[in-house]
Amino acid sequence: MDKKNALRAGAVATGTTLMMLLLSSPALAAVRDDGDDPGPGLNVAETLGLFVAAPIGLFVIIAGLVMVLDKSRKQV
Repeated sequence: MDKKNALRAGAVATGTTLMMLLLSSPALAAVRDDGDDPGPGLNVAETLGLFVAAPIGLFVIIAGLVMVLDKSRKQV
């Protein structure tokens, strides 16, 4: 791919992303609806555990199972 095509692809991708961001409607999360009952918030440790440690742990478990149960290697 030459420079001109790469520049064109980057411009299209950037323009599309900017248009999606500018035209998307706000979530309006500050306005509470009737019957809305949010639970208590998470502290820093719970947030890191849920969004960082749990996915990494799940990835390690799945990767370990794939490595252990891999049958493509020849058994000696």
